Amino acid sequence: MNIANLMRIISSVSWLAALSLVVLVVTRAARQRPVKGLISAILGILILAIILSTVSAGLVFIQPQERGIVISAFAEKGYRELALQPGLRWVIPFAENVKIYPISKQTYTMSISSSEGKIAGDDSVAARTADGQEIYVDASVIFTVDPNKIIYVHINWQDRYENDLVRAQSRGIIRDSVSQYRVDQVVSTERANMVANIRTTLEKKLSENGLILVDFVLRNITFSAEYANSVEQKQIAEQQALQAKFVVESKKQEAEQARQVAQGQADAAVIAAQGDAQARLIQAEAEAKALQLIANVLKTNPDLLTYEYIQNLASNIDVMLVPNDNPFLLPLPTPTP
Repeated sequence: MNIANLMRIISSVSWLAALSLVVLVVTRAARQRPVKGLISAILGILILAIILSTVSAGLVFIQPQERGIVISAFAEKGYRELALQPGLRWVIPFAENVKIYPISKQTYTMSISSSEGKIAGDDSVAARTADGQEIYVDASVIFTVDPNKIIYVHINWQDRYENDLVRAQSRGIIRDSVSQYRVDQVVSTERANMVANIRTTLEKKLSENGLILVDFVLRNITFSAEYANSVEQKQIAEQQALQAKFVVESKKQEAEQARQVAQGQADAAVIAAQGDAQARLIQAEAEAKALQLIANVLKTNPDLLTYEYIQNLASNIDVMLVPNDNPFLLPLPTPTP
């Protein structure tokens, strides 16, 4: 409790004491009892109460988060041109009074929820986008009163700056900014730019009227029921399209895998055929070379064939019958007498 409030309390107690003594004096006088001493006490307490009231009327304590505007009967303009700074201050009793303004941060919220905003019920900002869609914006404006423009605010706005300035300007600027974007841009690619534009414009408007914008918070964007339903249907269709695309890609991968397997099998068959042909070629070349060698040997040793023929006859053969009209395949040896 500051000293100014304490003086007001003491002053009020003094007046109550004086009033109580007056009642007591009247009561005792009605009963014809002595009241001389009480009258002197009443006069003393009345004088003390007047002094305390006068002093308390001239004392003003300004909190650190406040500034005071002195409305003066003696000032030429009706007010002091300098605002009262924090601390215990003195004004002319009964000729001057002080209007106190907060300079701490204040928040004005406009919300679709009835329990959040400054105004009961739905206080969100209804705005229409460039493509004609209606959306509802929840926002908060954090601001302070400029300590250097307290007198300007008092003269032009008094206590109305929150509703008549912050609220009105915010809603108008939000609507103007939203109207520059399509609904899909508002909720995605251009949301940051839109918020930046609102913040810049609102900061300028408030500054011109003695307020400082601390921050602008875009809390939420709500769509109309019709548009929300269309967005939901679009998302479902997109999900179905993505699913169908996934199935197609899966089938393509399966077909590609089958093609690669078939290609591998074909390549393996070709390689196997080439290997078999190569083996046959090598075998044929070897047989040809062998036959050539045999032919060369027979040229120089014609009896070798007869020798091989005889060697391959069974050992138990004593007589051979051959057709009489066919020549012998091999010359028979001439028996020695």
